[in-house]
Amino acid sequence: MLELDPTLPAELGPLQWLIGTWEGTGVLSFPVGERTVEQEFGQRVSFAHHGNPYLSFEAYAWQLDDELTPLAAESGFWRLARPAHDADAGPGMLPPAGEPAFGDAEAVEGLRRPDGAFDLQALISHPTGVSELYLGTISGPRIELATDAVLRGAGAKEHTASTRMYGLVENHLLWAWDLAALGQGLESHASARLARVTPSEASDA
Repeated sequence: MLELDPTLPAELGPLQWLIGTWEGTGVLSFPVGERTVEQEFGQRVSFAHHGNPYLSFEAYAWQLDDELTPLAAESGFWRLARPAHDADAGPGMLPPAGEPAFGDAEAVEGLRRPDGAFDLQALISHPTGVSELYLGTISGPRIELATDAVLRGAGAKEHTASTRMYGLVENHLLWAWDLAALGQGLESHASARLARVTPSEASDA
């Protein structure tokens, strides 16, 4: 049975270990044409909740040069993947009606798969005009995601698919991202190791 923080919506039980701000360093390596772009970077990632059964996600990365040059940014929302219910909010700004369908730990346990994991959905958007819809699983402190759809604006560079893995290892958030883009199939793209920080410890980058 899940152990829930009583201040959180019950559906966030499987995700609660992510909540907070994480900061550290990582490595980018990806083939572009005849060369391979390699870059070390710093990154800050935040997961927060606002009283609803989802987490907001923000990530910002910078080059490890003297100017801490901006490198990439992402934002989005993470939630358990499950059928819509009449008591859910939306569409648009329509408020929820009635009691939550998964309002306690016992109800959320009913969403657990036979293999012990929960289905997970993550929507991640990039300022370059790309939005990724990921589907996957969360099993304890381990997450595996793969894109179900990638939406690109007219000015966005080719980006067709991604997979991501996250894990909590020795109190650090480790992640790895494989990317299919610029004519390449799915290739290792970037990874990082992040430590949980308080707001006063977060970098000014």
